[in-house]
Amino acid sequence: MMKRVNKSKPEEASKRKARKIYKESRKSTKKVVKKDSDNEGDDKIKLIRLNKFIADAGICSRREADKLIESGKVRLNGKTVTELGTKVKAGDLVIYNGERLKSEKLRYLLLNKPKGFITTADDPQNRRTVMNLVEKACDERIYSVGRLDRNTTGVLLFTNDGELTTRLTHPSHGVKKLYHVVLDKPLSKNDLLKIIDGVELEDGEIKPDSINWVTDEADKRHVGIELHSGKNRIVRRIFEHVGYEVVRLDRVIFAGLTKKDLPRGRWRFLEEKEVNILKMIGEKPEEKKRK
Repeated sequence: MMKRVNKSKPEEASKRKARKIYKESRKSTKKVVKKDSDNEGDDKIKLIRLNKFIADAGICSRREADKLIESGKVRLNGKTVTELGTKVKAGDLVIYNGERLKSEKLRYLLLNKPKGFITTADDPQNRRTVMNLVEKACDERIYSVGRLDRNTTGVLLFTNDGELTTRLTHPSHGVKKLYHVVLDKPLSKNDLLKIIDGVELEDGEIKPDSINWVTDEADKRHVGIELHSGKNRIVRRIFEHVGYEVVRLDRVIFAGLTKKDLPRGRWRFLEEKEVNILKMIGEKPEEKKRK
C-alpha cells in the first residue's frame, strides 16, 4: 500500500496564493469588460460608428457613408453590412470599393496657390498640379476642397476630412468666397449694376453676394466680388457676359480663411481654432447641443 505523501506547508501556501491571485485577476477582468461595454469611449475597447470611420478615412461625409452602408457597398470583417449604427473597433477590416479603409489622422492645410498649377490629384498631360506643392506636407492623402483654375491664384484648402469637404462645397451652406479681379478695362457703373442685378448664364442666373471697386485702387479695373457659388469658372464667366476679360484673378478669402502672412506657393496647417470654426459651418442645431 502506497503511503500518502504529505505536502510541505510552504508548497501548500504557495498554491493557495496562486489560486487567490487567479481569482482576483478573473474578477478584475470581468470588471474591465463590463466597464468597456458600458463606456464605448474607454481606452480598452474604443468603438466608433462605421459611418464616422468611413468619413475619417476621407471617403465622404457621414450622411453619404450611411447611403453606402445601406446599399451594401461596405464590408466589415468579410461580411456585407447594411445596418445603420454599426460600430467598429481598432483592428476591424473595413472594405469599400475593393480597398481597405484606414481611419487616418485628420489634416487641414491651407495653400496660397500660385499661377500655372491645375487643381487635380493627377494630370494625364503631366502638367504641374497643386499636389506637387503639398505632397510632402503629411503622410496622409489629402485633397483640395473645391477647385481653382490654372491661372487663378490664392486661398486653397486641403484636407482628408470627407465630411467637412462636403459641408464646405455644398451650395446650401453658402460658404463665402472673396476674389480680387483685375479686368482688361475699367468696369463701368452701368455694368457693375448689371452684375448686381444678376446675369443670365448658360447654366442659370447668378447674383454675387456683393461686388464693388477695390477702394484702395484708383484704377477701376480692380474689382472685389464675393459669392458662394461653386460653378466652374463662375467669376470669369460673369465678367465675360458683360464684355470684360479677366486678366488676373486671386481668391483672397475662402470660408473665413485668408492668405495673410502666407507667401505665394507656400502652405501651412490650420490652427485648432480655425478647424473648429470650419466645422461649425452647416452644423445642425442638434449637433451643436451635443458639444
